[in-house]
Amino acid sequence: MFTEISTNQALSEVVNAAVSSGRYALDTEFHREKTYYPQLALIQICVDGVTYLIDPLEVDLALLGSLMRSDSLCVMHAGSQDLEILHLQTGAVPKNFMDTQIMAGFVGFSSPSLALLHEKFLGIEISKSDRLTDWLRRPLTDKQKAYAASDVNNLLQIYDDIADQLKEEGRLGWAREESAVLAEKYREGASKKEPISRIKEARRLSGNKRALAVALANWREGIAAKQDIPVRHVISDLAVTAIAQKAPRDEKTLRSIRGVEQRYLSNGKASQILEIVANPPEMEVTDRPSTGEVPKSLKPAVTLITTWLAQLAKNNDLDPALLATRADLEALLKEDSTSRLASGWRYDMAGQGITQLLEGQACISFDKDQGLLIEPRN
Repeated sequence: MFTEISTNQALSEVVNAAVSSGRYALDTEFHREKTYYPQLALIQICVDGVTYLIDPLEVDLALLGSLMRSDSLCVMHAGSQDLEILHLQTGAVPKNFMDTQIMAGFVGFSSPSLALLHEKFLGIEISKSDRLTDWLRRPLTDKQKAYAASDVNNLLQIYDDIADQLKEEGRLGWAREESAVLAEKYREGASKKEPISRIKEARRLSGNKRALAVALANWREGIAAKQDIPVRHVISDLAVTAIAQKAPRDEKTLRSIRGVEQRYLSNGKASQILEIVANPPEMEVTDRPSTGEVPKSLKPAVTLITTWLAQLAKNNDLDPALLATRADLEALLKEDSTSRLASGWRYDMAGQGITQLLEGQACISFDKDQGLLIEPRN
């Protein structure tokens, strides 16, 4: 059912087979609960019906680099974290990549699990009982190995089934485009989101408070990366936001702030935090909230158009989140050219109609069968 790979010679043979085949399915098993960087525990690759379980603790994963850079199609499911790990371990992500979760979004599924796609397309139930198992344990049990293999055994067949449907509907190019966008995020390294973007509580901060939160988040990220520990072990999200709001000038005040625990202030961290508060570094905040707002005259249109977008997605068997988010719509209303609705297939399907509506060239009507519609205005 699977072949175990624990030598560099065997791994080179798998790479050659995957390149020669022209396509392969790939998945990984990893842990990141106690570290900053994910700890890779297993790589599964399926080529021409044969599944290989590659032990990253025994082989040189740089050998996978040539496969990543080849034209061979790599198929994954929900591959975002896998792409991050592959870049960390091999210095590359697949040149030719398709994600079955993204593909399924273009045939009416909303972020489906791999188990759901097995059931819907192949009529197969796969067990998820070992999802939270210890993948770094050696030796792996037969049950663990079988579970890991099941993630790729049938993935190419699922890809073929969805791709056939997408071809019929003229959407395969859309799925290819969206998969490429996902891969590109990791091609030069980890996704380039600012550390501050991960702190939900800081989203409403502005001005000097936001600048201070950005500085604290960057400081926290640097320590976590250097020590290879989760960022929450350096200082919590709540503490970052609260410190940015209070801007303490002394250690007594710092210790009194909600969310600031004693363990966060050891080894000189209290002095470092106070130094940042006193002298926040000059920086360009690339992930700041948009300075522009939706024009007041257009705000009533947001809810109406959002409802129309949801109806449009449903009518066209699309995952609504794949078509457009509220942020995409607001960006379009602010005439932001970076809005996903301003170009490509999204513009053709929705953005163009919204633009015509805003320019008075179209109107929204209601149809009892199709719901809200944007139609040319007489």
